[in-house]
Amino acid sequence: MIEYRDVHKAFDAPVLTGVDLTVLTGEAVALVGPSGSGKSVLLKTTNALIAPDRGEVFIDGRPVSGVSPREQEAIRRKIGYVFQNAALFDSLTIHDNVALGLREELARLLGPAEVTRRVCAALEEVNLDPAHLLRKLPAELSGGMRKRAGVARAIVGHPEIILYDEPVTGLDPVNAAAVSRLIQQIARRLRVTSILVTHDVEGALEIADRVALLSHGRLRFVGPPEAFRRSEDPLVRAFADRRIAAVTPLKIMEET
Repeated sequence: MIEYRDVHKAFDAPVLTGVDLTVLTGEAVALVGPSGSGKSVLLKTTNALIAPDRGEVFIDGRPVSGVSPREQEAIRRKIGYVFQNAALFDSLTIHDNVALGLREELARLLGPAEVTRRVCAALEEVNLDPAHLLRKLPAELSGGMRKRAGVARAIVGHPEIILYDEPVTGLDPVNAAAVSRLIQQIARRLRVTSILVTHDVEGALEIADRVALLSHGRLRFVGPPEAFRRSEDPLVRAFADRRIAAVTPLKIMEET
C-alpha cells in the first residue's frame, strides 16, 4: 500500500538520508526513534505535506509527488491524518471539526443530514457519544476525548490509510493506553493501513505488526515486535527495555 524508496530530505541539515520501507495493505507499522530523527517528516511525505528532495513515495503503486493536482487529490482521499495534540479548531463545534474530514465537494453532495450521520458514526467508532458532544467546543472536552475526536475526523471519510503523528503525546498513562487500544481496534475493524509515529514504544509494541526505528535519517531496524524486543542492537535495546534510563538512548546514539 505504501512504499518509501530512497527518500531524502534536508532543511538546514539532512533529516532523511535514504529511507526504504514498504508497508503492506492492512498492516500497522510503528515508527519510533530519538527526537529529531525525522519520524514526523517521513510521515508527512506520505501525503505530500512535505516533498522529498530525492527519492519517491508511492501509494498503492502511484507516486505521491510530481503528479497533477487532480492525481494528488485522488491519492490524498485515501489517507486520514491524526495530528499531534488533535489539532482541533477551538472555534468550531466537535460536529464541525469532525466534518472537516470530509472533502468539501463530498459534504455538499451528501447534504447536512448525511454529513451529521457520518459524523455521529465516526464519533461512535472512537467511543464518543454524539448526543452529548456534537455541539460542544474542544475546550469542553478532556485531553483524551479531544484525541479521539481527532481520530474521528481522520476516519469519517472512510480512508484506506491512517497516519498517526504522536497520538498519545500529552496524555496520562491511562488515556494513552486507551487511545493505543483504540488505534488497534480501528485498524482491525476498518481494515486500514496504519503508520504510527510515537515515543510510546511500549504501547507501539503492543499494537503494531512491525516496528521501524529511525536513527540519523535511516532505518536502523525493521521487524516484528518480538524481534525488536530480542534485538542486541544497543539503540534498539535502549528503546525496547523499559528499565533503561531515559537519557540512555541519547548516550548510545552518540557512541554508535
